[in-house]
Amino acid sequence: MDSLSLQMRVFPQGRCFGCGPANDQGLRLESYPEADRPEAALVASWQPAPHHSAFEGVLNGGIVGTLLDCHSNATALHHLWRRDGASTPPCTVTYDFHVKLKRPTPTDRTLHLVAEPVESDGDWVTVEARLEADGEVTATCRGRFVRVGPGHPAYQRW
Repeated sequence: MDSLSLQMRVFPQGRCFGCGPANDQGLRLESYPEADRPEAALVASWQPAPHHSAFEGVLNGGIVGTLLDCHSNATALHHLWRRDGASTPPCTVTYDFHVKLKRPTPTDRTLHLVAEPVESDGDWVTVEARLEADGEVTATCRGRFVRVGPGHPAYQRW
């Protein structure tokens, strides 16, 4: 596994609240290719802090959504980059995503995320992701992500 996260390799000055390495007040999620399937899935581990709680011991649902959105978007970027064999990574943004909160997500342990592309057509990628605590799925996400270019407000601005 690469020692640098996808976020550090692609946008080390990124300010995104969920995954921007340069946002000291953000979540700073770090996504990596899955060792067994580096061509497809990305994995991440993340430790909540008490201020991420909805109430004592349970992660806020908005934080759950942010983690799944950012990790899924990184997966879409990674997929397009590898699929196209490009020398530079594309810029992808969220088109839509749907989160299912299956059970309370605890804040007292490290959480794990897994995401993989399930459909890809041109600039579009559909990703399915899950958030786990101790091997138990606490939330899932299905989202569509699209490559954007010059003229889009997010282009090269993460």
